[in-house]
Amino acid sequence: MSVASLTADPSRPADVRARFAVRRGRVPISGGRAVQGYTVNGVSPGPVVHARPGQLVEVEFVNESVPDGATLHWHGMEVPCAADGVAGVTQNAVRLGESFTYRFLADHAGTFWYHSHQVSHEQVAGGLLGAVVIDPEVAPAPTTEAVALLHLYEGQSTLNGAAADLRVDAQPATAVRVRVINTDNGSASVWSAAPFRVLAVDGRDVHQPGEVTGRMLVVPAGGRADVALTVPDTGAVRLHTGGARSVIAGDPSSIPDPAPQPAEALDLLGYGRPAPLGFDPQRANRTFDYVIGRTVGFIDGRPGWFWTINGRMYPDVPVFDVAQGDVVRMRIRNDSSEVHPMHLHGHHVVVLSRNGRSATGAPWWADSIGVQPGESYEIAFLADNPGIWADHCHNLPHAVDGLIAHVAYAGVTTPFRMDGSSGNRPE
Repeated sequence: MSVASLTADPSRPADVRARFAVRRGRVPISGGRAVQGYTVNGVSPGPVVHARPGQLVEVEFVNESVPDGATLHWHGMEVPCAADGVAGVTQNAVRLGESFTYRFLADHAGTFWYHSHQVSHEQVAGGLLGAVVIDPEVAPAPTTEAVALLHLYEGQSTLNGAAADLRVDAQPATAVRVRVINTDNGSASVWSAAPFRVLAVDGRDVHQPGEVTGRMLVVPAGGRADVALTVPDTGAVRLHTGGARSVIAGDPSSIPDPAPQPAEALDLLGYGRPAPLGFDPQRANRTFDYVIGRTVGFIDGRPGWFWTINGRMYPDVPVFDVAQGDVVRMRIRNDSSEVHPMHLHGHHVVVLSRNGRSATGAPWWADSIGVQPGESYEIAFLADNPGIWADHCHNLPHAVDGLIAHVAYAGVTTPFRMDGSSGNRPE
């Protein structure tokens, strides 16, 4: 079957509709200087998409003035493959004056984001992106929420597009949920002088999260974390997000002092309490290695120092072949000197171990994992979403230089191509 046939029910009416018009041009930055980049409906970040589990979302995507073409990838969402938005793999790039309609079910409450996957290293940095919040059917405590989308516009650190701290008006002694979204190429550190809890990672709830004090949470490139803090009886509480910017919740007239960045990071491998996974990683019928290295060579006639996967350089890299229903285990090893935030499309993986140390806490479900130099992770996932899925580094210049592979389901083909005539350049 073709990836183009892997769609949401075409006869079902949409519950949530939006029209996104993308343009290339001047992007105003509140509190900072304007930059040349990309907007969605005239702003960057683009509008927040809100839906509830079970709702069908339909987004009409119109390219008004992006000369290289553009797409939308729904980062962290397990959409049908035809809606994944990877130029040359799941669709053609949407050229000037053209449109494309994305349809998918919001199947799981959580925090996600969207961004272009055409010339992504340039278009994402330039602001062609936005947040997605799938709200739970019943709002749990805390009920005061804020989206904190981190993005670097030509050296300017911003929250939700403003070069300023984000203020959240909240009542004393109440809890606030901050949905942190890291859209940059590097990791972001999140910490507070006040105790906090990590309610969710990459759109998946943490089972029985404990209180965190004296540690920072590291959110890899592309990753998300929902963090809860309690507003003090008087004043406000500060959550540092990425170092340069903070979310300040509580009395609008109060400005709490910054807190020094903790020296130690929270280890998600042992955070929270164990819970069932829903499948047995010990019964895997597919096992793979994904070993990251580097070598001198050429990509598209361009000489350089490029990334390798299992010793091979793009485009001669592995395809990880799976079948519907497979339990898949993968060992990711970073033999390079740089951090690689690894992102698998269309699935969430569970972290089984790091450097041989087994997970002991809540299931660490993720779609973006920051693999440090010399580290190795063992992960597992259930192959339950047919398609051809990118599995790449989300430091997007690394993907341009060859750090991208694919997980391909048996029997699934694509009519799309990445070559000079197609104009498809996903990275």
